[in-house]
Amino acid sequence: MNWKVCLAILTCNVVFMSSSYTMLIPFLPMYLTHELGVSAASVNIWSGIVFSSTFLVSAIMAPIWGKMADRKGKRLMAIRASLLLSVSYFLGGIVTTPLQLTFMRMFQGFAAGLWPMELAIMTIYAPPQKLGICLGIMQGALTAGGIIGPLFGGVLAELFGMRMSFFLASGALFLNFIVLVFFIKEPDLSRVPARQAQPDEEDIPAETRSLWKVPIIFHMLVCSALVQVVILIVQPILTTYISQMAQDMDNLVFVSGLVFSLGGFASAITAPLWGRFGQHHGFFRSMRYALILAGVFFFLQALPTTLYGFAASQFAVGLFFSGIFPSINAILAEHTDARTKGRVFGLLFSAQQIGAMTGPILGGAIATFIGMKYVFFAAGFILLAISWTVRRKRTRYNH
Repeated sequence: MNWKVCLAILTCNVVFMSSSYTMLIPFLPMYLTHELGVSAASVNIWSGIVFSSTFLVSAIMAPIWGKMADRKGKRLMAIRASLLLSVSYFLGGIVTTPLQLTFMRMFQGFAAGLWPMELAIMTIYAPPQKLGICLGIMQGALTAGGIIGPLFGGVLAELFGMRMSFFLASGALFLNFIVLVFFIKEPDLSRVPARQAQPDEEDIPAETRSLWKVPIIFHMLVCSALVQVVILIVQPILTTYISQMAQDMDNLVFVSGLVFSLGGFASAITAPLWGRFGQHHGFFRSMRYALILAGVFFFLQALPTTLYGFAASQFAVGLFFSGIFPSINAILAEHTDARTKGRVFGLLFSAQQIGAMTGPILGGAIATFIGMKYVFFAAGFILLAISWTVRRKRTRYNH
């Protein structure tokens, strides 16, 4: 299968996947209060529980799905994830209590794994000299979905109610399922040369090489988990924070979705550029620059007291945050054999889910007991700490 055709199809799939997610997730606190009867006093805690429940299950299942992908096929695991996610979104549209919504999110965690499998497929098809560009484009597609989702979700909520968004997301994931079945071919690994072990991997058995015992892989998994903590510290409280700034503004749900989407809009523009920068200057360098700049602007995001100032800072964060994950993905792809990419990207997804499970609870606690603006200070501090570790260890990895 031609790598350009594969990239085009998977990019479209990623847009559908991402927009389905962001059409719903930013508005879960409002869904809890408007549709499921949760009081304002307890919405932050319930939001944390609902957000985190899916990540606990997917953190357990992701390595299992990744190992199955290497044995049974990455395309098959992508098909499985698309179909089950479609079912989960449909169930989300018919729940009537916050506990039922929590169970739906747990099932969603069991179903998850589409993004790491599509990454694994693309890293096998992509020529080595085009790896950064391909991953940057896919990350841009992921964040483009982050633009479409909140805007479309806000419009649907205003016109038809928030349940309609769940049903539309279910349809989008079912379309992904159809496309994967009929248009994507399983990569032919017999044509992919085996990757030579690095000097620090020589004493590691082949079955576990490229996994936990390889320092660079372990470091990237930890970094990825912490970056995901940052995303999910901020995300659950963002619409509530925006609502407080907007106060009695008309079309509040739509305005919240618009401001939320600005970060995604900025990321969609710059993610391919970060991929290109990493391809030419090194993915460790691009990762470190993105971490530092995003961390600084998270600190600045806590300062504005008006909606317009906050919207500008949200856009600025997106410009730089988009360089982090393409760099991590490319570093992992460069240090992973094609026959174990399912396991490695499964572990990456598991690490991200652990971070995503921790983030909403930590963010909800900070917002409830200290104040919402301190969530942004915490996010900036974590990113700057990660950048320090990347700079400290970079020289060990032959980059």
